[in-house]
Amino acid sequence: MKSEKGITLISLTVYIIAMLVVLGILAVISRYFYANMSDVKENVEPYTEYTAFNSYFTDEINHEGIQVLECEKDHIVFSNGVQYTFIEENEGIYRDKVKICRGVKKCEFIYELKEGKSTITVNLNFGKENRNITYTLK
Repeated sequence: MKSEKGITLISLTVYIIAMLVVLGILAVISRYFYANMSDVKENVEPYTEYTAFNSYFTDEINHEGIQVLECEKDHIVFSNGVQYTFIEENEGIYRDKVKICRGVKKCEFIYELKEGKSTITVNLNFGKENRNITYTLK
């Protein structure tokens, strides 16, 4: 009777070929996954930055008795001393000296008094994304 200990050279070759095919398939899938992740990052990031800016700015606007002391196209100063500044050179919006938003191509602050209410319109451009939002002071 023949002993069946171990594996033969042919079965070893079949196992190696099967493993190489599986690794090849995983490599192709991984390459497509990582290539698409950079596309997703480019599409999601403007929304993340806009949400960050909007949360800070909305919190500022909702303070009771807040007023605008100074408003130019690239900055706005509130009565509590907080200043939002857009610096075009590094594509960032700063709350005082802290960078809260990056990748901003253009930002304009417009302060108006409409029908007895103070409004601030912020025009943001994140490359392909444009956002215009109007805030009303309490």
